[in-house]
Amino acid sequence: MGLWSLCFGCIVNLSGGLGGRLFFIVWVMDQNMLLIKGGKIVSKGVSRVADILIKNGRISLISNNIEADAQAEVFDASNCIVSYGLADVHTHMREPGFSQKETIATGTTAAAHGGFTTICSMPNLNPAPDSVENIAVQQAMIDRQAIVEVCPFATITTSRKGDEVVDIEALTPLCIGFSDDGTGVQSEQVMLAAMKRIAASDAILAAHCEDESLLFGGYIHDGEYAAAHNHKGICSESEWGPIVRDTELVAQSGCRYHICHMSAAGSVEALRKAKQRGLPMTGETGPHYLTMTDMDIQEDGRFKMNPPIRSAADRDALIEGIKDGTIEVIATDHAPHTAEEKSKGLAGSAMGVVGLETSFAVVYTKLVKTGIITIEKAIELMCDNPRRIFRLGGELKEGERADIAVFDTTTPFTVSPNNFLSKGKATPFEGWELYGKCRLTLFGGKKVWEEITKE
Repeated sequence: MGLWSLCFGCIVNLSGGLGGRLFFIVWVMDQNMLLIKGGKIVSKGVSRVADILIKNGRISLISNNIEADAQAEVFDASNCIVSYGLADVHTHMREPGFSQKETIATGTTAAAHGGFTTICSMPNLNPAPDSVENIAVQQAMIDRQAIVEVCPFATITTSRKGDEVVDIEALTPLCIGFSDDGTGVQSEQVMLAAMKRIAASDAILAAHCEDESLLFGGYIHDGEYAAAHNHKGICSESEWGPIVRDTELVAQSGCRYHICHMSAAGSVEALRKAKQRGLPMTGETGPHYLTMTDMDIQEDGRFKMNPPIRSAADRDALIEGIKDGTIEVIATDHAPHTAEEKSKGLAGSAMGVVGLETSFAVVYTKLVKTGIITIEKAIELMCDNPRRIFRLGGELKEGERADIAVFDTTTPFTVSPNNFLSKGKATPFEGWELYGKCRLTLFGGKKVWEEITKE
């Protein structure tokens, strides 16, 4: 370890199915120097092979052929992608209230495992972060447990019930934005009132767009698979309908409005039209929506999430949306549940799958390697844009805090939930062969994840 002082660490044996590999997670307290050699640096739409020297937690120098100081640890990043730490603006850390599903400690460790150094935590918690007092409970847990940056959302309405707007003005300095994620705000009047106050506070609203009057007990996409297997379906209008409604409210209020987990072609078109009007609206989609269709579903709870995986036409529209800039963010909607909660098939299982530990690899393998998008576009969607839209800060340049991720894009691996560090194990990508495993994650120059191979 050289001059790096070990503060916290654990060896995790993940040798099953991975050819004897061991993974070492380490959180260091006193950092000095680290030299990352020979990686392909990708940032702000530009890529180049260069070295990165890190001193005292910050990026000191980015250049070619940096000579290693005798005191510096050297990390060989040859044939790897090096990015500023990825940012996920839609995750569920489950604390306070649901630690059986995930904890801030396990969730942020999973984030580091996936190359994320900043994550935004959604507010469907107990107590809900709907007051200064309640968000302080969550923040205290973050301060104690998190090994990467966690930015909490506050709710839009009290207890996420959709009736009474929270104290936007008091909560704005304490949160990254406002969301009732997990439920949509059904009342147009309540949503407009919230938007006006959020706009006045120069904050952002992250909308879970779901018209409950159109659900009819559905739990997967109302499409070919549902019809063939006698399942209750969720129609696409239940998602795009609220976006159309809220577009007019944004026009009235001027609120910065971000659409969560877009899954439908109609949603892409609604956002595209809003952008053409110059409205301050953005949107995100997830890796599973970009790479799967409802005909890939199996009779297993690991394929159940809200919104659901939809048709091939929806998938293709989402892909076109990220290519033309209509959709500016890829987020995971990392939503862990217990094994029991996910063991009840499509009808009975809880909604939600995990994604922090597979997100980059899925995007790289299925979208970059296939030529659908470039690696520069992928980093824009997973790092640059979320940081810009949510004002998270940080980029890969000299003087910045050393939040860095290194990805191996040449060695394939097979997705196995047994290797996840999240408490949640339900993933639709189980068994997929992927490229893009994270080898190293730094947060403020500290190693919060490192893969070490031992023969």
